[in-house]
Amino acid sequence: MSHDLAGVWEVALSDGVHRIEFEHGTTTGKRVIYVDGKEVLRRDWMFKLVGKETFSVGSSDTKATINIDAVSGFAYEYTLEINGKSLKKYMENRSKVTSTWVLNLDGIDCRVVLEKDTMDVWCNGQKIETAGEFVDDGTETHFTLGDHNCCVKAVSSGKRRDGIIHTLLVDDTEIAECTE
Repeated sequence: MSHDLAGVWEVALSDGVHRIEFEHGTTTGKRVIYVDGKEVLRRDWMFKLVGKETFSVGSSDTKATINIDAVSGFAYEYTLEINGKSLKKYMENRSKVTSTWVLNLDGIDCRVVLEKDTMDVWCNGQKIETAGEFVDDGTETHFTLGDHNCCVKAVSSGKRRDGIIHTLLVDDTEIAECTE
């Protein structure tokens, strides 16, 4: 990494947490973007020092944009947008449409993500094959991780404001949800 590093962001998507790094050479006009340490965009000799750069992140090619704005004199502000929303707004909305659990199975750290709109389940960046079924009090989405039987139970909270409560069970043991 050079000394032109201007911004670093961590973005939690269904396929994992991605690190975005942005280099901005204000004397050379250079712009370089790295996602998870891999260079995804490079522009040299940009005479316009402000503007935006758009690129994709993760296996689902989520749209990301870095905005470069002049604050005063030769000072610049860098903001990251994900799918057209500020990172903060995106993460707030994401917590409404996904549930995430982090657990250790057989010595391996697992990050399990449920996309509530599609009921897709991801583990450590891989979409998992699931089987859904309706039960008396809601739905159950069954899948396996290694030799472990897993199930996401979706049950109505009985309160309209709280909506549906999603619970992860691994070998019939409830796992606490984490907030990202």
